[in-house]
Amino acid sequence: MRSLASATPPIALGALDGRYRGVVSALVDHLSEPALNRQRVHVEVEWLIHLTTVGAVPGVRALTEAEQAQLRAIPQDFDLADIEELAEIERETVHDVKAVEYYLKRRLPAIVGEQDAPALSELIHFACTSEDINNLSYALMVQGAVTGVWAPKAARLVEQVADMARELADVPLLAHTHGQPATPTTMGKEIAVLAHRLGRQLRRIEGAEYLGKINGATGTYGAHTAAVPGTDWISVSRDFVESLGLQWNPLTTQIESHDWQAELYADVARFNRVLHNLCTDFWTYISMGYFAQVRGQGTVGSSTMPHKVNPIRFENAEANLEVSNALLDVLAATLVQSRLQRDLTDSSMQRNIGTAFGHSMLALDNAGRGLAGLDDVPAAMAADLDRNWEVLGEAIQSAMRALGAAGVEGMDQPYERLKELTRGRRITGDDLREFVRGLGFPPEVQERMLALTPASYVGLAPQLVDFLGR
Repeated sequence: MRSLASATPPIALGALDGRYRGVVSALVDHLSEPALNRQRVHVEVEWLIHLTTVGAVPGVRALTEAEQAQLRAIPQDFDLADIEELAEIERETVHDVKAVEYYLKRRLPAIVGEQDAPALSELIHFACTSEDINNLSYALMVQGAVTGVWAPKAARLVEQVADMARELADVPLLAHTHGQPATPTTMGKEIAVLAHRLGRQLRRIEGAEYLGKINGATGTYGAHTAAVPGTDWISVSRDFVESLGLQWNPLTTQIESHDWQAELYADVARFNRVLHNLCTDFWTYISMGYFAQVRGQGTVGSSTMPHKVNPIRFENAEANLEVSNALLDVLAATLVQSRLQRDLTDSSMQRNIGTAFGHSMLALDNAGRGLAGLDDVPAAMAADLDRNWEVLGEAIQSAMRALGAAGVEGMDQPYERLKELTRGRRITGDDLREFVRGLGFPPEVQERMLALTPASYVGLAPQLVDFLGR
């Protein structure tokens, strides 16, 4: 059999870079290997500009505004030729961050002049360990991916779910606890619970901290103070990290401890799990006939059964959420661990961040498309309610309890009497009304109980939907 490994253009090994590329492509600008190198270039450029601007190293001239602009244009204009050039340098250095340093030094003479380039080039990567550059680059990458790509898509899905809840706020629904018929609710209220849960997790994610450090090989500013003891390197470090839009971490080993990453990934995983719950609930509602999959369905549901429309969007979302969470969980668990000053497990592990967010993005897309293809079927919900008059037993025994507590005679053993009437068998509306008439209720209570139906026994469910967004 002919090998596909040498095909041109290369064939993607994973689904995210194959059939699902269109859905996740926006993450490439933030969480791909070239995006990492572009951020490294950006951080190195900004460090050079910062050092010269604040006069951290005496005797080195400041860069002009024009020179600063030209330097900043390097990461802004980063393209395929730059990717290949960096790869070529790395093949010689066998070190990715050192390759970035040499890449920038090649460009410096054309910007600052041949005479000044030798001196200024020594401030590229000055007093830095690789992790000074990497931790800041990853923080900027993840921050951009979350705030610019993932969170906006998640927010649109949450609003889609919330809109659906508002539309169905008054549609009665037979609830199921433990899979058994239970106190009625409304479809809108049940969906609102999911929207509320998703929104709460999203707000946690939107409040995430993105930390960074630039303090040398073991976090002591050893090289900094040995080379230039008169500079306030702690202030230089803090001001630089904060200038990038990150929060400064004052105490680290060689690596920034990655705790913020673990916190963020745990929150995203929790959002994913709530979304997984939404998918399984809607899959179940579809199987019960409460929703019909009719809108935009030009797909083949089954290869042999032409009547079928499978809930594939929700199933696809479930699978991708599970893959995403497997990666997010291992990222959160392992990134907080490092042997002494550092080991390289974090370097390999962080290369999977894009894949973790990619599968979550794919799930968001499929869940949204699945919801958009649904039409509610109130008649099916009403039919289930009408088949389960026994759920009113709770309302009647609760009314008996209230009356008994108030001293009304004849209201003894309310739970037991309703249990005997309803447990393990179906009853009709006529059966229940006959029972109510024999209880000796005060007239106004009897009238209220006789008027009650499974469809009207929804309590304050429609009003609860109004709490969305508060």
